[in-house]
Amino acid sequence: MVTLPDGTRVPALGQGTWRMGEDRRARKAEVAALRLGIELGLTLIDTAEMYGEGGAEEVVGEAIAGQRDAVFVVSKVYPHNAGRRAVVAACERSLKRLGIDVIDLYLLHWRGAVPLAETVEGFEALRRAGKIARWGVSNLDVADLEELWAVGGAACATDQVLYNLAERGIEFDLMPWCKGRNVPIMAYSPVGQGGRLLRHPALAQVAARHGATPAQVALAWTLRRPGVIAIPKAADPEHVRENAAARALRLTEEDHATLDAAFPPPRRKRPLAIL
Repeated sequence: MVTLPDGTRVPALGQGTWRMGEDRRARKAEVAALRLGIELGLTLIDTAEMYGEGGAEEVVGEAIAGQRDAVFVVSKVYPHNAGRRAVVAACERSLKRLGIDVIDLYLLHWRGAVPLAETVEGFEALRRAGKIARWGVSNLDVADLEELWAVGGAACATDQVLYNLAERGIEFDLMPWCKGRNVPIMAYSPVGQGGRLLRHPALAQVAARHGATPAQVALAWTLRRPGVIAIPKAADPEHVRENAAARALRLTEEDHATLDAAFPPPRRKRPLAIL
């Protein structure tokens, strides 16, 4: 479990929905996968108005129908919808698609032309109105976060960023900055994109030691740090179960040495990686 700044505890391993809601023919399977994940304790579900242009939120809404209280819902607003008034309308649309009254955590998807101070005003208005319980950001680097704090953004509940074995840049500065302010990191694409990371021999070597899969090793590695939430996407039952089982995998010092040799930690500041 990971504790948010307001004391709320959420699962360290949740479910992502990027690329869901894009094909109506896949909807039944996507809903079933999310429901299975909820049964297995993966009760934090991340989505966004961008995913399938609202289609993923509709999938989530169907999946959580009848069990709203068991689920922690995260959604994200487009930067061009993050203005003082536009964010209110965008949130209302997301709530309707999700079929819920309150979004548990509402994020700015990435930084755009709207000033951060204006977005904070919009988020706080939504929170006071009871439309969202808390808010955060995504794809913001340290300089952005420092600016956010300077304009009254210290209520930020998370920064959702790309983080996996192949993309460790945030360990140099962003992760320590957030840790110092008790802001959890939400890691998207924790097993990489396209399968390249999972084909690396180092993951196969570590997986073989534990009778696990490379994906489980990648997830266990991401979850090794306190204050990190991973949100892998899985659209079929086998992958959902595989992800859930990664919670029981404990990597050894030898495993970490093997992975660090293959994927060295950063020794200098790197530009924030974004998908």
